[in-house]
Amino acid sequence: MTTSRRSFMKMVLAGTALGQGLNLTLTKNLFAKTTGEPIIIGHQCDLTGGISSWGYWHDKAAKAAVDYLNDNNGIAGRPVKYVVEDTETNAPTGARKFRSLVQRSKADFVIGSVHSGINLATVPIAKELKTIYIPQGMAAVMTGAKGNRYVFRVNSDTYSQAAAGAAWAMNNLGKNWGFIFADYGWGWSHFNEHKAVLDKLGASVGKPIAVPLDAKDFLPYLTKVAKGTDELYSIFFGSQSVAYYTQSKSLGLDKRMKRYSVICTHEAISPKDMGGASEGIYMLEYHPRMLKYKDTPHNRKVRDLMRVDPVDGKEDGSKKIIAGSHYWAVWEGIFFIQKAIEKSGWKSKKDTPDFIQALEGLAVKESFEHPQGDKVMRAKDHKAVINFYMSQVKNGEIHVQHNIPAADVESRFPPRYDFTKESF
Repeated sequence: MTTSRRSFMKMVLAGTALGQGLNLTLTKNLFAKTTGEPIIIGHQCDLTGGISSWGYWHDKAAKAAVDYLNDNNGIAGRPVKYVVEDTETNAPTGARKFRSLVQRSKADFVIGSVHSGINLATVPIAKELKTIYIPQGMAAVMTGAKGNRYVFRVNSDTYSQAAAGAAWAMNNLGKNWGFIFADYGWGWSHFNEHKAVLDKLGASVGKPIAVPLDAKDFLPYLTKVAKGTDELYSIFFGSQSVAYYTQSKSLGLDKRMKRYSVICTHEAISPKDMGGASEGIYMLEYHPRMLKYKDTPHNRKVRDLMRVDPVDGKEDGSKKIIAGSHYWAVWEGIFFIQKAIEKSGWKSKKDTPDFIQALEGLAVKESFEHPQGDKVMRAKDHKAVINFYMSQVKNGEIHVQHNIPAADVESRFPPRYDFTKESF
């Protein structure tokens, strides 16, 4: 027996047994069909190499977002095609993979690597190829001195991170600061942005200690930490972060001074796996790892798609720990693309200037598509203004100590560049 769409909807609205068994999403999916040429979203993703533990979650989030769109009428009724290229966590390779995504795979938009060195190598190519690029690395210059009108940032950067956390850390952890960090763009950006804030506040900042990216023995560098340091700020990722915390504890630095950082030093890592080496440290989170600190229906639904537990963020069936402060920005980046396409009426890359103008200043409300919270993509510097969280490692878990709303942070990091004045 055949059922017309109209009669079927009557049954649903009347609350029949069939209608009661269907949710709104399924009802929508039964009749939503995408047509036309696909919109191609590329992903310059760190699937292998030193930061692949983050890349795994970025890829998983991107796939889930694209699957959701294709199950729900795509973007403006068109299907979405997802194409991923592996950067191998290497700057020249990553830049080459961006060209491949745009020139060979015909990507209309590209979600970028979380490696700042790769991002910095790619930003000028995005302008050359007139392709929207949404990098995930956090060096401030990508949407600053080295940015351009084709580059947008959904996640935080070192500029906003310093604005959000440095003053609190100085007032609560100490005024004599030391810095030890990975010797490339991301590490130096953390140092420069935090020093600028701390200098204004009257803190004392010691000589920076830059550690080569291939270093495994941290003792020669840790012995350079000045006596009298109240607070030691560190920036490493992956295995280097584990080595830093483990070796700094073995030297007793955790007894001599406070330790502060951002969640990147623990991203995709459980403090429990460090054997207590990072116990007590303070970290700035951009989205709480523990569900109870952001237990909204929207956030819970997205985490369910990621298949992670509510405490450690451990993936079902594996030992992988979620990159909780970063994966959401990939997810939201794809929905920012959707909204700007539908707002601008974008049809093809010739319409990219209209897309850019639609994304500049675009405000979104907290939702399934934007689980991190309300935010605005600032028109001038192409930065999203987001919420932050000051957290601490306690008993091997990352607990939020207090919230830092976006409204409190925005005034502390005004736009330093105005890309709206730049031609297309």
